[in-house]
Amino acid sequence: MALRMRQRAAEAQETPVPDFAPKIKVPPPGPKARRVIERDRKVITSAYTRGYPFVIERGEGAYAWDVDGNKFLDFTSGVAVNALGHAHPEIVKVVREQSAKFLHMAGTDFYYEIMVDFAERLCSLVPGKSKKHCFLTNSGTESNEAAIKLARYVTRRPKMIAFYNCFHGRSMGSLSLTASKPQQRRHFAPLLDVAHAPYGDLKFLDKYLFGKIAPPEDVAALFVEPIQGEGGYAVAPDGFLQGLRERCDKHGILLVVDEVQTGLGRSGHWWACEHWGIVPDILTCAKPVGGGLPLGAMIARADLMSWPTGAHANTFGGNPIACAAGLRTIEILSDGLLENVRTMGEHLARRLAEVSARQSQIGPPHGLGLLQAVDIIRGSNGELDGERRNRIVDAAFDRGLLLLGCGEGSIRFLPPLNARKGEIDAAVAVFDNAARSA
Repeated sequence: MALRMRQRAAEAQETPVPDFAPKIKVPPPGPKARRVIERDRKVITSAYTRGYPFVIERGEGAYAWDVDGNKFLDFTSGVAVNALGHAHPEIVKVVREQSAKFLHMAGTDFYYEIMVDFAERLCSLVPGKSKKHCFLTNSGTESNEAAIKLARYVTRRPKMIAFYNCFHGRSMGSLSLTASKPQQRRHFAPLLDVAHAPYGDLKFLDKYLFGKIAPPEDVAALFVEPIQGEGGYAVAPDGFLQGLRERCDKHGILLVVDEVQTGLGRSGHWWACEHWGIVPDILTCAKPVGGGLPLGAMIARADLMSWPTGAHANTFGGNPIACAAGLRTIEILSDGLLENVRTMGEHLARRLAEVSARQSQIGPPHGLGLLQAVDIIRGSNGELDGERRNRIVDAAFDRGLLLLGCGEGSIRFLPPLNARKGEIDAAVAVFDNAARSA
């Protein structure tokens, strides 16, 4: 009875949701969604990380509809993949046009112009004046695997360095770097020789890694995210990335900046590392670069790409349809959308700060551009509350807002880069109400 009274009190205080609101017709998951989920359980691996039972039928812009006709605001953007939202008409158009020409012709064995067009444009965006070469992939994991192999080939060194709470992928090489959750590493040893340090702690790097277990002359590469994505959207503290660049230069270590989640405009610059003026030796990217299709890249200074024919290759990386979509995505983003990211990012941060001021369990927002998160905390000591975070994400889903957790108790907000003010206002209002109820 007391719990129900608290729920009624919370509902009575709910924030009005603007006209851009989602529309729930059937409490999710509805009957059609439940049937799909039951069939899925019989044939799909349990390793997938489905947080709540959303079964998509179609999408348009910042909205997605489930199979029961419910309209959701999608503030996951396909985990940062759908840079321009769902089914952007220009992306759909180029996919159709390229599909009518040819679907596949393994770019590691043959040539096609759309692959060159995309690679030229992508390389031109990467920081640094030196000439760049790229290796095209299908995912962020593959991009980081390629970076591992290139770094070890070029330097002839065995070791690498990464940071606690980082995420660089789940394949055996990239998993060796990842230090986010124990279930990602459990029972998969032995892994590659990687030493980890606390994110942002240059003194630990110098004293304990270089000083005790990872002699710098043995280190091939240092991998770092400018903003730790799965780690809770931790933004690099001032001086940290600059300090890493200095140490890598001093010891002949290659600096690899992982921009898989932060890149292609999401922070308000093309690459998040530009906020600190950092030029990486190698940059890895994926997620949004294919405009919603599987595409990634490992981009390095041309002088580093010294490995011979056959040293690394893949079948589907740089596939023509994804390259066409990726090139059009870059063109659209170049037409003033980065300013929208900065403006709407500031607006999203302001609105989340207002919620934080009203609800003591919600910490202030942190992030850059349209890459924002809030921490869900308990008590006055700021301890992260993962269980309540999960309840809030579920309550938002029930109300028609798709969100994702990150870190131990954070919620991330990843609207499309062309998001409108009304969509942000509606999403924050739904989140406000969900947090009150959880």
